[in-house]
Amino acid sequence: MAELDQENNTETVDTQSEVSIDNLKVLENIEVKLTVEVGSSQLKIRDLLRLNEGSVVELERLAGDPLDILANGVQVARGEVVMVGERFGVRFTEVANPEDTVKKL
Repeated sequence: MAELDQENNTETVDTQSEVSIDNLKVLENIEVKLTVEVGSSQLKIRDLLRLNEGSVVELERLAGDPLDILANGVQVARGEVVMVGERFGVRFTEVANPEDTVKKL
């Protein structure tokens, strides 16, 4: 987007997007911890202390709802569990805008 500076009769170019892309490139090699959150629940310490093998805690999330994918505690995407050989994996179904994600990190 070009704007005319009326005082100096010069044209300035908006380089906001170019700066944002350069900022992302600088951050590309930084490692983050990726976490997949199935759900959460609140309970009293009394109930927590009574949990043992075989106990079930109901989560607020419904079966089939997408899982939250977090990078350093910041939601960056949503997805679903998949099997990769003998390991669990996650398939991304929704991804947040990278620029918004970097601002939150």
